[in-house]
Amino acid sequence: MKGGKDQIPPAAVCNPSQLHPWREKDGRDSRPRNSRDIATKEAVLLCVSSNPKGVAARPKLLENAPAQCPNVALVRGAVIDVLRRCRLFLFLLLCSAFFPAAEMPRIMIKGGVWRNTEDEILKAAVMKYGKNQWSRIASLLHRKSAKQCKARWYEWLDPSIKKTEWSREEEEKLLHLAKLMPTQWRTIAPIIGRTAAQCLEHYEFLLDKAAQRDNEEETADDPRKLKPGEIDPNPETKPARPDPIDMDEDELEMLSEARARLANTQGKKAKRKAREKQLEEARRLAALQKRRELRAAGIEIQKKRKKKRGVDYNAEIPFEKKPAPGFYDTSEENYQALDADFRKLRQQDLDGELRSEKEGRERKKDKQQLKRKKESDLPSAILQTSGVSEFTKKRSKLVLPSPQISDTELEEVVKVGQASEIARQTAEESGITNSASSTLLSEYNVTNNSIALRTPKTPAAQDRILQEAQNLMALTNVDTPLKGGLNTPLHESDFSGVTPQRQVVQTPNTVLSTPFRTPTHGAEGLTPHSGMTPKPVVGVTPGRTPLRDKLNINPEEGMADYSDPSYTKHMERESRENLRLGLMGLPAPKNDFEIVLPENAEKELEDHNADETYIEDAADADARKQTIREMERIKALKRMHKAVQKDLPRPSEVNETILRPLNVDPPLTDLQKSEELIKKEMITMLHFDLVHHPYGELAGNKKGKVPGFGTSSTEHLAYLEQNPYEKISKEDLKRAEELLAQEMEVVKQGMGHGELSSEAYNQVWEECYSQVLFLPGQNRYTRANLASKKDRIESLEKRLEINRGHMTTEAKRAAKMEKKLKIILGGYQSRAMGLIKQLNDLWDQIEQAHLELRTFEELKKHEDAAIPRRLECLKEDVQRQQEREKELQQRFAEFMLDKEAFQSKY
Repeated sequence: MKGGKDQIPPAAVCNPSQLHPWREKDGRDSRPRNSRDIATKEAVLLCVSSNPKGVAARPKLLENAPAQCPNVALVRGAVIDVLRRCRLFLFLLLCSAFFPAAEMPRIMIKGGVWRNTEDEILKAAVMKYGKNQWSRIASLLHRKSAKQCKARWYEWLDPSIKKTEWSREEEEKLLHLAKLMPTQWRTIAPIIGRTAAQCLEHYEFLLDKAAQRDNEEETADDPRKLKPGEIDPNPETKPARPDPIDMDEDELEMLSEARARLANTQGKKAKRKAREKQLEEARRLAALQKRRELRAAGIEIQKKRKKKRGVDYNAEIPFEKKPAPGFYDTSEENYQALDADFRKLRQQDLDGELRSEKEGRERKKDKQQLKRKKESDLPSAILQTSGVSEFTKKRSKLVLPSPQISDTELEEVVKVGQASEIARQTAEESGITNSASSTLLSEYNVTNNSIALRTPKTPAAQDRILQEAQNLMALTNVDTPLKGGLNTPLHESDFSGVTPQRQVVQTPNTVLSTPFRTPTHGAEGLTPHSGMTPKPVVGVTPGRTPLRDKLNINPEEGMADYSDPSYTKHMERESRENLRLGLMGLPAPKNDFEIVLPENAEKELEDHNADETYIEDAADADARKQTIREMERIKALKRMHKAVQKDLPRPSEVNETILRPLNVDPPLTDLQKSEELIKKEMITMLHFDLVHHPYGELAGNKKGKVPGFGTSSTEHLAYLEQNPYEKISKEDLKRAEELLAQEMEVVKQGMGHGELSSEAYNQVWEECYSQVLFLPGQNRYTRANLASKKDRIESLEKRLEINRGHMTTEAKRAAKMEKKLKIILGGYQSRAMGLIKQLNDLWDQIEQAHLELRTFEELKKHEDAAIPRRLECLKEDVQRQQEREKELQQRFAEFMLDKEAFQSKY
């Protein structure tokens, strides 16, 4: 049979590509890795290679191979399953021996790594079909089954999955729960907040890491990382690989088919539903048109409705609460109709966002994110653009314990040191070098060198996560208890709860140790108590830098441990000892004292006050200066004229024509000359006040002339240069006031005038003021009886205009005040209105309660009168019923006797 068709070439048996029909051309296995597949392959290869007859007898060997495989399978430990797989594999091997390799059909096994395209298709399919139709979703992906699609969604693509780095708390909780509930990952996962696959994978990662630590194989790589040539057994929990640039035809066809199916929202079912809806609408419109035509012809047809077993929501209102009869307020039922928004009825708003627009927006967003990554995190951006999906493991977050000394305490320590240094420097500069100041102001910047300084360290502690992982590995690898011997050594464990107890590592407090106070029990110190041994402190280095407290700045109460009874007794004993020593140091009492005053005591006191280095507070100095300025202002105001002191209106233009010429014929009398001198002094005072103390709008413009307000300040200054203003001393003013008072008394006595009341004064003032009239045409004042009718009308019109201006100004001020008061008192007013309404409601309730009280009182009176009559009636009825029952009982007894006699007789 040499050279014939029955001869099998050696490559048919030894070539791995023919022995494994699922292996592809490049040597990669398209199926997930499985231990049973490996056992089956080894069993078959062992059966084939164990025959010593050579290549020519291999067909016969292959026929007898199924009979030899059971022995190998029994050795491997999987009897039934391995036999079945061996027979299937040998059948494929026979086919590969008698047929060429090119004519063999390719067996497609679903699975493998997930690509980015497949993930996107799966997410879009879940959005359309939901999370229950996995077979329909898997029909979109040719290389994945329904079970794999479901696992991919629930293990990776679900937005609720947490994919961040594992924190130390999560690792401790994972190891603790794995110890409490071994292999119950579905129960552990929701407690931790991860998926079951993530928990199992990280648990195995921790165990492998602990095993590496035990074997002293410390490496930086992940111990569970796949090696080259290995196949991932769980591809559903790994990130998707990027799509190749040149996709094959199968993938392009799958992508186009998925895009078409997912974009199809008008399938057969949707079209049928739309058609049925359209037919139903047509029938409804036809029936409506028919009823309208019959109604127009005078035929009324009642529409038959099906009786519903429950509530007919078209005929009645469910849970209706009918209003009470009568009038009631309907102001709250008024509402304002909203304006129709026709902008949302455009075609683009009705159709929604197009897919192309959404994709363009997402691409633009990805470009912006990539640009920001390049600016901030260049290495990760380079890895992302280069297609590398496996990033190096990032360092976990550094968790530090909370500090024992806060920032405020450190600031207080710094402030105390700075204040002490400033006070000490001030004392040195002032020359005060006595013992009292040196004792109180100690130097804090000199380090105490009595003990060598060392940096404190935290107490040594082992890694709890590593200990738990080693415990679980030891429990997993434990031998059978039948061998006997000692138990497996374990670290200390904690079974007190679901979550593990955390050990907070704290930094030793190096600031609050004060070496100048006596050390107490349990505290770190340099000298122990009498008869006691100092208690060691774990993790504290004895040579740390102390916080000096020579002035007792740090309160002992803040550092004391009052829960210790021995410490309390020691503090009491120490306080008694200090009190006794203080009393012993007092000098002997003296009852005789001799005081001798020096001759120059007052001078020394003045010198001492002058040399006193007291620094006044800035706020006190400002207040004192303000008081002095206020007093000076009051004094200056008293020296001014009365019109300026009382802030009375002053004229804007001085009328100098009131002066009479001195050289007249006949000459002026002494009284007239005195009056002219008074007028001249008054005019000078008016000019002085207009220059130095202007009134109204003149105060804002002292240099120039204000339109409509008389002369300018230069004219006043020119007048004052010709007639200078002389200031009068306080003594002269006082003497003038006394002379005026005496003259007024003489005039009153000579003319017989009494005390003038305020009413009489006002009446005289009104009469005099009414005789004065302002003429706007001539811009002067005159008497009313000397003015014409036209001048009076113009004067009254001017006064009316002025009053209107005042009214407008006051109205604006009143409006502003009203607005301000409305803002301030608006809440109080609304609150008052609410309280008034509540008060009215309460008053109505009180009236209603009084009415009901009187009603029930009347009802009680009627009931009290009717109750005896009812009782009598009821008693009569009861008595009548008792008598009737007694009569009926007697009749019954007679009938029973008759019955017995009749029965005995017959």
